[in-house]
Amino acid sequence: MSSKDKTRENIQTGIPVVVVLGHIDHGKSSILEAIKKDFEITKKEAGGITQHIGTYEVEFEDKKITFIDTPGHEAFSEMRSRGARVADIAILVVAADEGVKPQTKEAIKAIKKANIPMIVALNKIDKEGANPQRVKIELQKEGVFVEGLGGDVPVVETSAKTGQGIEDLLSTVVLVWQISEIKKDIQKPAEGVVVESYLDSRQGPTATLLLEKGRLKKGDVIKTQTTFGKIKKLQDFQLKEKKEIFPGQAGVVTGFEEVPEIGERFTLVDSIESARQEITSRERYSKRLMERREGIEKFLKIILKADVKGSLEVLEKILGGLIQDKIGIKILRSGLGEITDSDVRLAEDEKAVIIGFRVKMSPIAESLAQQKQIKFFIFQVIYDVIDKVRKLMEEKKEKKKIRKDIGEIKTLIIFKTQKRGERSYRQIIGGKVINGEIKKANLEIKRKEKILPGGKIMEIQEQKRRIEKARTGQEIGILYEGKTKIKEGDILIVFEYAES
Repeated sequence: MSSKDKTRENIQTGIPVVVVLGHIDHGKSSILEAIKKDFEITKKEAGGITQHIGTYEVEFEDKKITFIDTPGHEAFSEMRSRGARVADIAILVVAADEGVKPQTKEAIKAIKKANIPMIVALNKIDKEGANPQRVKIELQKEGVFVEGLGGDVPVVETSAKTGQGIEDLLSTVVLVWQISEIKKDIQKPAEGVVVESYLDSRQGPTATLLLEKGRLKKGDVIKTQTTFGKIKKLQDFQLKEKKEIFPGQAGVVTGFEEVPEIGERFTLVDSIESARQEITSRERYSKRLMERREGIEKFLKIILKADVKGSLEVLEKILGGLIQDKIGIKILRSGLGEITDSDVRLAEDEKAVIIGFRVKMSPIAESLAQQKQIKFFIFQVIYDVIDKVRKLMEEKKEKKKIRKDIGEIKTLIIFKTQKRGERSYRQIIGGKVINGEIKKANLEIKRKEKILPGGKIMEIQEQKRRIEKARTGQEIGILYEGKTKIKEGDILIVFEYAES
């Protein structure tokens, strides 16, 4: 066999890797579920907990296709920003009855930036009001020129609900892959990207690795930017043990020293010792969020807890960058481990929601959250976090804040004053409730006939006992934080904002 023939044998077309993107509620997840259902793909459960592998593989017309169960265009773009190819083909899902929406446009940008072939799935074609022609024209305005309107982007009409067009969609994927010029050399050193990672209570740090080139085998020593390890166990997407995987396939790997970050690239190294020497310092993302970004009128406040640092950093970066209809995100606290009663109290004080990613909530925290009616959500999959946060932002956009005065305190004595920064004070104040009901809320200061900016009541006490509320006639002490120093004789007007 000549050297040319050997080279040709090494370079194979491999397996196409497909990512599915689109607007919330247009059916991304439903299409993926319809494909799984048609090919009888189920997730294996361990200890009663469904593990999210992040990819799955189907065989269609004697050809294999790998689908990335991606967390939407934001995480797709985040993976790409770290140098990962991630996918070979993108399916853009657009609801035939709704057309192009804001996240459709963002997904289009992500696909174009990735410079990969696109297939449009016009989903919900069975719904009343479906208008494929209108959607095609809207796509044209976004630079997506589909077949039938002078372009070459394939369009498939689908219904995830009835199964219509699902096989046509897979046929189109195979066709697009066959005419693409993407080749994958199996003889090159193994290289790819982390598409999912978590800490397994039994097996330790675990990750789903998508192989771009080469062969990945049990026993290989691999490293990412933040960690390394020797592959102790290699499984496919159904958690069946494998000896090796090939380009375009995904493998679930255990043996890492720590949980790698989603989106990191991995490569092979000769030994654990050399991996330890080569490993670079962990990339750290800034937690400073731009609270004065132009055009933002409101913030959705979030307390974020995750199981591992890698997941926390990816979520901080993705959520911190979300802006939707003049609504931004403010992450008040982020950390690792279970959600505690301290998180719930902060959420109550700041009118925030609690987001947990692959963590539990302490029984005390859960009871307190239910008692205080604090919204909390726990997720296993990143795209579920993003979708839920976007929906919460939509809800916030529709609500208006209305100020409601709830009570007044006459300042009788100042026990302690502490200056914090140039124009910030922390004071312990004694006073009498002269009107209404007092609780932890906002306050402003009435001094003679002037109204001065105030701050917040952080704590209320009566006879050195912490209380939640005080009513007319009660003498109380309050812990105050704010911009103006309170003086004896000031009237403190306490108010809160209600959303209509």
